Amino acid sequence: MSDVAVMQDEETAPAAGCMWWLLLGTGIAWILIAFAVLGFDPTSAATIGIMTGLVILFAGITELATAFVAESWRWVRVLVGVLLIIAGFAAFAEPFQTFGILALLIGWYLIVRGTFGIIFSIAARHELPLWGLVLGAGILELLIGVWAVGYPGRSAWLLILWVGLGALIHGVTQIVFAFQVHGAARAQA
Repeated sequence: MSDVAVMQDEETAPAAGCMWWLLLGTGIAWILIAFAVLGFDPTSAATIGIMTGLVILFAGITELATAFVAESWRWVRVLVGVLLIIAGFAAFAEPFQTFGILALLIGWYLIVRGTFGIIFSIAARHELPLWGLVLGAGILELLIGVWAVGYPGRSAWLLILWVGLGALIHGVTQIVFAFQVHGAARAQA
């Protein structure tokens, strides 16, 4: 191990040890946001747009907080964090458009992803032992995407599930990461 690596570890260990509680707090907040999003009525497009703006804004803040403990590519996390914060404020400015655009994008994303999953599974069926699973997942994603794009009300439910489950997964990941950072900092102390 080089002297530079040791110095970086010694310099970043106190910062990581102090910042783990921030990661833990953001993880808990993500989980609370997930429950709030999953509990809302999809008929309120403005509420969904505002909640999506909150999730995007909070994702930006989380990226900036993570940049303080990142060992490499710190500038990318800062850039992504700033862009997400700007997008969050844009979502607050136009919550109805945010809702409509996101609902439509999620439906089309699933159509494209499902189509590529189907193509990939068929093309790589000789190399993939479980190619049938990939094919089935692609077909399912394609069908859900077509179903969601076909009617805006369905897109609303899909958007709630997408944002809510995404926030829940991100929250759990942040909490696990916080305890990993805390454990690493304690081991170095």
